[in-house]
Amino acid sequence: MLLATAAVLCGVAGGAGLPTTLGLAGSRPLWQAFAWVLAGAFLLVVGGTLVEYVRWRRTRYRIGTERSETGVPPAEGWGRIELHTGLLLVKRRSLARERIRSVDLTANPLQRILGLVKVRIGTGESTGGSESTLELHLVSRAEGERLRRDLLARTATGPAGLPDEGALALADPRWIRYAPVSFLAPALGGAAAGAVMQVSEWFGVQGEVIDWIGGHFRDVSVTWMIIDLVLIATAVGAVGALGLWVEMWWNYRLEREPGGTLRVRRGLLTARSVSFEERRLRGIEVVEPLGVRLVGAARVDAVATGLAKDDGDKHADLKTLLPAVPREIADRVAAQVLREPEPPTGMRLAAHPRAARTRRLRWALWSVAAPVALLALLGLLLTPVLLYVAAGCAVVLTPLAVLLALDAYRGLGHGVSGAYLVTRSGTVRRATVALQRSGVIGWTVKQSYFQRRAGVLTLTATTAAGEGAYAIHDAGESQGLTFAAEAVPYLLAPFTEPVPTPEARSTDR
Repeated sequence: MLLATAAVLCGVAGGAGLPTTLGLAGSRPLWQAFAWVLAGAFLLVVGGTLVEYVRWRRTRYRIGTERSETGVPPAEGWGRIELHTGLLLVKRRSLARERIRSVDLTANPLQRILGLVKVRIGTGESTGGSESTLELHLVSRAEGERLRRDLLARTATGPAGLPDEGALALADPRWIRYAPVSFLAPALGGAAAGAVMQVSEWFGVQGEVIDWIGGHFRDVSVTWMIIDLVLIATAVGAVGALGLWVEMWWNYRLEREPGGTLRVRRGLLTARSVSFEERRLRGIEVVEPLGVRLVGAARVDAVATGLAKDDGDKHADLKTLLPAVPREIADRVAAQVLREPEPPTGMRLAAHPRAARTRRLRWALWSVAAPVALLALLGLLLTPVLLYVAAGCAVVLTPLAVLLALDAYRGLGHGVSGAYLVTRSGTVRRATVALQRSGVIGWTVKQSYFQRRAGVLTLTATTAAGEGAYAIHDAGESQGLTFAAEAVPYLLAPFTEPVPTPEARSTDR
């Protein structure tokens, strides 16, 4: 641990020392600036390592037995994991072993060389935060594996005919072709361009960089220069997305271990092992971002207690069980994870009424009309150039908005597949969720004024897992209420009453 800390601090000192030395060299001799920076770096590395040494000496943890063989609990530490740590502020934390739902192991390249891992123990509570997790930083790799096995040891079996353990999915190098079509590629390209400008500003050469770019596009119009720069940034982002995919999903393996534990192992430089109990699994979400969906792929996320909102967004990727793969593979793996003979996410879903399509078309047209009207108004008041911009936006954006609205309507659907209710929605990010019917703890029925006029409503299934709520948008009134009553019997029954048919009225009379 001390070697890892010292190495990290050396990297921090080296990264900050170079620009600091160049900055000080302008007002004093270079050797003097270098001496000052070297002395500061030495104090940083030595001081930080000493602080880490003191923290290590003051850290203790204990794993109590889950139950005693005689049936009588020991006097101290029974059934709990305890952690005592702190430098100035001493923390003493304790978690009951029965509340532990996940144990994750991570190690960066330096920690892997030293044979160390960080152990993150989660309780599966959706509130997240530090109160629902314990982190042991750092322990040996063998100790981390022992803790993972011991803390997640459970007894679980699946339906007949399906394997209780073994690999469910292994890395396929062909999956990397889906990395450049994700939304991450343009974001990485923009980040790379911003990084170039920021570094050039640090060294005082940002003007030269801008002049160099302008020189290469001297004979090109501004419009084509912007298009070329966007294409270059997109190409750079695609290369970055490929590299990030290799780093994240190298040596990927999804497996079911004895005792009812699902484990995901992946990572090239930073190795990560994510394990959680199957009994906390409440369903599966098959996610299809627009770019990935256009090439027939999807990824698989777990709908489980305490994963989606655990510790903010820092560990949001823990719920991903399978990266972007061909859709048929995603459905097959989803069925294996759920121990279902057929994939619920691949079933044919009930369509929503035409009023839902009308609402989406109306939203699409208003989303285009509002900015176009604003540009036209500014053009009348300021400059006619904005009138041409408004006309161009209307010509380009209106067909695109209509296509997205129609696609969003085609994506709507819901249904029941065995023990799971299924809902699908979205166009930029289409998601098909298979949620355990027994995991639904409530229904929320919403109708806006315009929904009441259109005869549709939005049903939201509340659960203690994943995002906490999954909506069925713009279903027909009787269609949605009937589905909710059939999917989770007796939950909505106290709040509904059947509408008598004409035959029933005649019989009553």
